[in-house]
Amino acid sequence: MEQNKALVVFQDKKIRRIWHNNGWYFSVIDIIAALTDSTNPRNYWNMMKSRELEGGVELYTFCVQLKLPASDGKYYESDCANTEAIFRIIQSIPSKKAEPFKLWLAKVGYERVQEIEDPERAQKRMKKLYRAKGYSDAWIEKRVRGIAVREELTDEWKNRGIGSEREFAILTAEISKATFGMTPSEYKEFKGLKRETLRDHMNGLELIFSMLGEAATTEITKNKNAQGFAEGKSAAQEGGTVAGNARKDLEKKSGRKVVTSENYLEQPEVVKRLEKKSGPED
Repeated sequence: MEQNKALVVFQDKKIRRIWHNNGWYFSVIDIIAALTDSTNPRNYWNMMKSRELEGGVELYTFCVQLKLPASDGKYYESDCANTEAIFRIIQSIPSKKAEPFKLWLAKVGYERVQEIEDPERAQKRMKKLYRAKGYSDAWIEKRVRGIAVREELTDEWKNRGIGSEREFAILTAEISKATFGMTPSEYKEFKGLKRETLRDHMNGLELIFSMLGEAATTEITKNKNAQGFAEGKSAAQEGGTVAGNARKDLEKKSGRKVVTSENYLEQPEVVKRLEKKSGPED
């Protein structure tokens, strides 16, 4: 799931979370920072654990170590807890914000449950967020469709013995290289991106060819009954080649490059689209 990691905000405080074992897990350190305004929430958390341990409560047992992004852009193991465990942890935090935080946390969890029961609700929320960021409806429809195509592919990989994030990254790189002539990391560098999501800075045609490469890979994987990483890699290369050949053919006939260094860091997509409205439509 491409949206499995996200930031949520409580009273202007950013809280990292990650989707794990069919539920949201929140950064304990971030929650402490939001509730206490401590200048050193990590130290506060360590002192909390020591204090509660003296009373026979092992707070660390409520947590799991999951990798979350840090300010340097890298991922580090961090103490995380699900909604139920967070409710227990904040009982040990003397804060006037505790009660409104509980209400907020329950709402965040409830919204996610609603989205699981009604996936269309999640799509509507996603579209609303992209509109707020300055993306056009035409771009958003392609982006949302691309997410669905991506999920279908990753589900297929999982069913065929490919499950680790590292394997996913390698296969995705194979598709991208065959489709665009660059791996995702090379593509991000080409576009001048760092921590940003690559596909959020692709134009309409780039999104379409990303979808084509992944959809073709899914179809080839199914038809060849590819099992395991080695066969999956071969299918990924073939699927990417289908999209790559189509891209090259379009570029030859249109006289326009599909791959572009353009990004939406300075100007939102809808503005750039309006500036180009006299040109070919993405």
